[in-house]
Parts: sequence; C-alpha cells; structure tokens
Amino acid sequence: MHNYLLQKKRLTLAVVFVSVLFFGTFGLHAQTKTLRSGSHTFNIPEDYLQERDDIPAFWVNTPDAVAEFLSRTVKKGQVEVIGTSAGGRPIPAVFYGNARKGKGTSTFSGSLGFRDIRAYRGPDHEMTVYWGMAAVHGFELEGITGTVNLISVLETGKDLRGKAWTEITELAAKIDRLVIIPIVNPDGRARVPLRMVLYRDNHTVLEYLNTGGNPDGTITGWPQCKEYIPFDFSRPVFPGGYPNDAGINIQHDDFFGNKQPETQALFDLAAKERPDLIVNMHTGAVYLNLHRPFCEQVLSPVFDSLYRQVHRRLTMENLQASTDIEAVDPSKALGSGGYNIDTALNLHCGALSVTVESPSHAFSRKTSGGQLIEHTPERLLDAQLFCHLEAMRFLTETGGRSKWTPGVRPR
Repeated sequence: MHNYLLQKKRLTLAVVFVSVLFFGTFGLHAQTKTLRSGSHTFNIPEDYLQERDDIPAFWVNTPDAVAEFLSRTVKKGQVEVIGTSAGGRPIPAVFYGNARKGKGTSTFSGSLGFRDIRAYRGPDHEMTVYWGMAAVHGFELEGITGTVNLISVLETGKDLRGKAWTEITELAAKIDRLVIIPIVNPDGRARVPLRMVLYRDNHTVLEYLNTGGNPDGTITGWPQCKEYIPFDFSRPVFPGGYPNDAGINIQHDDFFGNKQPETQALFDLAAKERPDLIVNMHTGAVYLNLHRPFCEQVLSPVFDSLYRQVHRRLTMENLQASTDIEAVDPSKALGSGGYNIDTALNLHCGALSVTVESPSHAFSRKTSGGQLIEHTPERLLDAQLFCHLEAMRFLTETGGRSKWTPGVRPR
C-alpha cells in the first residue's frame, strides 16, 4: 500500500510537472480570440495575433492592400482577374508584353510523343514567358511582398523602398511576356488578419498561423498538416493559411480529379500562356533556396543551371550561408517532396515550375556554431528580387523551353 501511495504521489507530481512544462512551453492561453473567415469561426490564442509596430511601408501583402496597390500603380501592365477562389475572392494577375497569338497542332503530351514541343507551343514557340507567383499557401508573406515589389520595379524602375533595379527592368524588356500573380490563395491569406507577425525566438507562432493548430496554442506541425486534405472545418482546430475555404492545400490539390477553382485558374492560364519558367514563392527556409521539382527528367539539367545561377547571385549578395560562389552545388538542392503543383503545371504545359522557399520575418534560426541568423525585412526583400532577377536572366540567356529541348521532327 505504501509503495502504491508513493507511486501515486510520484505520478501526480509527474503530471503536474508535465503540465507545467507543456503549458509553459506551448502556452495554454486563457485569452483566446475568435476569428471569422467565410462561414467558419476559430478560437486562437490572442497573444499569437500580435503585430509588429515597425512594419515597413514596402511590406504590402494583404488582399485589400495588394488590390489597392495594383489599382494605383499598374499603368504599363494589365491587371486581370484570372479566377475566383473557393471562398469567392478574386485572384488578380498582372501581365506585361504580348500574349501568344498562335496555337499548336497537338497537346503537350502529343508533342512529346512527336518529339518536338513546337507542335504544342505553336508558331510563336520561341517567345519567352516568365511567370512568378506567390501565396499558394496564404500566410507565406515574403513571396507576396516580393511579387508586389517586383511589379513596382516593372512599373517605376524602383521597389517600394525607392531602390532602383536597373538589371530587372533591362531583363524584363528582353522577355516577351511576364505574368505575375501576387496571391494565388486569397482565402488562406484573408484568414489570418496580420500584415507582419511579431518577431519571436522560435517558429511556433508562425507555424501555427501558417499550417494551423489548436485553441491552446499547440501547432499541428509540418508535414502533419498534409495528412488530411480536405481540412475538416467541423473540428475545433485552426487551419492556418495553408488551405482555401474548401479546406484544400492547393500545392497538393487533386490535380487529375476534382480540381479547386484556384488550381483550375492556374491550369487555364498556363494552357493559354504556355510559360517557360514558373517561380512558385513559398516561406520555410533558413536561407532562400530553390527546391528540385519532380518533373520531366529532361528538365533536370535545366534546373541545375537555374539553381546554380540564382544561388551564385544570392551568395555574391551575402544572402546565403556561405560566401564561396564555387561551393554552389545543384546536387545539394532539396527535393520538393514529390508530386505537387509544380509537377502538375509541368505536365500540363511543359513549363519548368520551381518552388522557392524563403526565410521568414517572424523568427530566426541559429547556425551550428550557435550564431543567430538574422533576416531583416530589407534582406528578405532583396533575396526575393535577386531571385526573380536571376531567374529572368536565365530565361533570356537560355531561350526557354523551345531551346532547352528543341527536339527533332520525324521525317
């Protein structure tokens, strides 16, 4: 009996200790706030909704702010709504240059069977088309801010800080068509009403707002957030900005089945524009890096060259862990996790579609030596724009898909 009581006392103390540790680490927040998004409501820790006081003017990323920016700024380009989200929100895009006029004689798959992609791309197959998009996951703000500032550069020659980007404007003039989509998933973006998260010393809050979590502040986690698609809105769990209002993570949609309206809008646009290169901006890295897509094997060496070019420039600009340009090695590129929207877009229209992961403004990691890696909003924007710049340069210098895989017409 004594042993039983002693064990029971120890168990009670252990439970108390674990409870204190758990709630002290993750925070069972007594103060929660109810967020409404569409027809759904969510209870999340009020502390998680703290916004920074010193938000830079160039940090533009909410749906309303982006719409206002496009209305006020775009004069050289053309703004079009390419589709409507599952939640009924518009998906605007900005276009520069002239669209393709001709049509091919075959499907993309047919052109591969014919061994000449020109049969799909049509008589203007040598046109170069650059496509940049962000916020497939709605609360990944760095990519939205980057595309908005890219549009500013294309319109005025300067980003929203007033910094000139002559290289971008010169390269853009050499590309036949540019397609920029600042927010692919406006439902996910609208679900989190913050422009900039309060800086913290760990990733918990950002991960919660991005991939979801419970009312007590614990996170769902990555890749656990991908286990259930569609997300079940009847559960008392916050989905974060990942899914649209139908609960679908667009990066992992049912591409050959019941596609979401956001995905269908991208597919329709890709079939019309037949882009060469798609840069798909995300957030989730220590330093900005390109992920190797799961795509046509023939495009693997093309990705290697693109990776080398972008990462060398980032290294030169002191935006990577190393300062050794010669150490840039495409074989070390992380995989994209297999079949996703980049794969689907590649097999739909032949584009090389690449996920680019950015560091976050909301927290920093440490090096193996314990040194804090600080990414200021200014450095984050620089990395975004240098990535677009070098991807655009790569397209102009290599000539696009018709030059990457020219093919030989059967006699």
